[in-house]
Amino acid sequence: MERPSGPSSAPSSGPSSRPAPGPAAPLLIACALGIERFALRPGRAGAAGPVTVLRTGMGPKNAERSVARALGETRNRDAAVIAAGFCAGLVPGMNPGDLIVADETRDPDGSTPCLGTGLLVDALARAVPGHTVHTGPLTGSDHVVRGQERAELRATGAVAVDMESAATLRSALSAGSRPVAAVRVVVDAPEHELVRIGTVRGGISAFRVLRAVLPAFHEWHRSLLLPRR
Repeated sequence: MERPSGPSSAPSSGPSSRPAPGPAAPLLIACALGIERFALRPGRAGAAGPVTVLRTGMGPKNAERSVARALGETRNRDAAVIAAGFCAGLVPGMNPGDLIVADETRDPDGSTPCLGTGLLVDALARAVPGHTVHTGPLTGSDHVVRGQERAELRATGAVAVDMESAATLRSALSAGSRPVAAVRVVVDAPEHELVRIGTVRGGISAFRVLRAVLPAFHEWHRSLLLPRR
């Protein structure tokens, strides 16, 4: 990213000689569930440009269709895209409320590299202090993953699984070059599966963390030089 130039002794034709900066590129945050959208609702200070929180509905097909439709709108054409919401952790020792920052998303259709992973990790550490942030591949599934299947996905190197992130980012890039990322909050993990007692407590913890991450998304967005078409 270029830094603003300093004072110059060259003659100037006045204030109008420097072109005005273009409008700030928008940010699209895609999540599947209404409760996730509620946690991520916009309107807080710090955004670099217009922010849309899109509820896609559950599953990869819904995510793919919803994101493609949203990015087809003029106001979102150049939007950076973050896939966000809850996920299942795959690594033993994870707890509800831990954060996942994907360095790539995977599904049977391939993998998508994420941009600004380290920046997001640092920003989340400031936004949600005291919560563990894990990085690594985030894999996709078309159903809720439990038991042995969770272990099998872990054996591929993935750190977490959800149903929408991979489809969201693939759809976003199909609509044009743009920064993409995926950030998820662990709601269940190998020792804390959804079917066990304590699920409600874990869900509340995950919701509180998700509600606090928006400033980190804004920081990521501000720090990226969005492509110009």
